[in-house]
Amino acid sequence: MPAGDGMSDERTFELTLERIALIRRMVVAWDGTESGAPIVHPDAPYGSTDRDGDISNVTGDDDGADEEHRALGDALAVFLEHARLKPGRYQYHNPLAKLEPSDVGDVFRDGATGETPAHITFDVTEEHLRLLPALSLRWDDEYDVPGVDPKRPYGAMTWYTVEMAVRLGEAPPKDETGRAIMSDAEEARLERLHREMQPAMQIFLRYADLGPGLYRQPEGTIGWEPA
Repeated sequence: MPAGDGMSDERTFELTLERIALIRRMVVAWDGTESGAPIVHPDAPYGSTDRDGDISNVTGDDDGADEEHRALGDALAVFLEHARLKPGRYQYHNPLAKLEPSDVGDVFRDGATGETPAHITFDVTEEHLRLLPALSLRWDDEYDVPGVDPKRPYGAMTWYTVEMAVRLGEAPPKDETGRAIMSDAEEARLERLHREMQPAMQIFLRYADLGPGLYRQPEGTIGWEPA
């Protein structure tokens, strides 16, 4: 929603109770292209395959479902940046277990049997919580849902594990050409941590705390701040 004061072209966005309720219902899947990244499930973004029905059940508006769905891209960005969650062990019923396999995946799904657990227990760490607001969100036009850029999931680098290390305060040393030096063990640890962002994000959307409010995005920036 554009807004202006005559001096800037900043955007404003209202995070409503209804939008928070829809965020709580979002189903987080795994986009397996490129480096892989979390994505809102395109077939059942809010829990069932009746997207518009799920939205209208929350908003009470039968006509504005498509517009509200598009607004959830900004709502998700605001929520990941400003909501708060304590690290710890969390449990949730896996919404992907009742959905048919599709173009997007599930990091828990067994490749041989196609089965995924109906109930997930997962430890959310400080590392997950530091990486969640750094995820590079975009609107996926092909699937018509918000998701993380699978090529540059943390915003800048295709060598995403190096960017993860930097964001975690563990910037790797560089060789004489300026290329990062990373051991196979560290690379594997960060790759595993990256795949864990699917359950970490699912838990965050369900349990993190944030109330409704108005946010602004100053011109030339990508983040949101309270208005």
